[in-house]
Amino acid sequence: MKNTDIPKTELVINIAAQTLTTYNNGVASPPYPISTAKNGIGSQQDSGCTPLGRHVIAQKIGGDAPMNTVFVGRVATGEVYDIDLGSQYPQRDWILSRILWLKGLEEGVNKGSNEQGGCDTYQRYIYIHGTPDSELMGIPLSHGCVRMRNADIMELFIQVEEGTPVTLIEG
Repeated sequence: MKNTDIPKTELVINIAAQTLTTYNNGVASPPYPISTAKNGIGSQQDSGCTPLGRHVIAQKIGGDAPMNTVFVGRVATGEVYDIDLGSQYPQRDWILSRILWLKGLEEGVNKGSNEQGGCDTYQRYIYIHGTPDSELMGIPLSHGCVRMRNADIMELFIQVEEGTPVTLIEG
């Protein structure tokens, strides 16, 4: 492989380590702590699991929004998360600050469907996104997405483009 064949930026999400590492021209940056699915690894629709395999960032959402902006259905609600809002809605799955919407590239693994039904990362609305800073990192607690600290997702957001490769590995 020639040096020119290496993507400028790519992301690797290690589920066992609960980290997201950015590679720029093949050189790793210090990993970000993350939180993946409480239900473990999996790609089936409604599983609440985090999918493995090769993906790309299909869409970047929220680039001009203030930190802690609340998103529902990928649209800013006008709310800015704080502890009071969090205690008003304790059961809400908070999607904050920025969204990197993932699209799977492997048919029957994380794209389209397989013998068990739908397994499409994009159709499952799997994102890398911000979460309340009070939420633990390094422990699988999400509903399938990859959660990050708000400052971290904002930093990552400016480093990546739509089409940036993202690989989710077991460990």
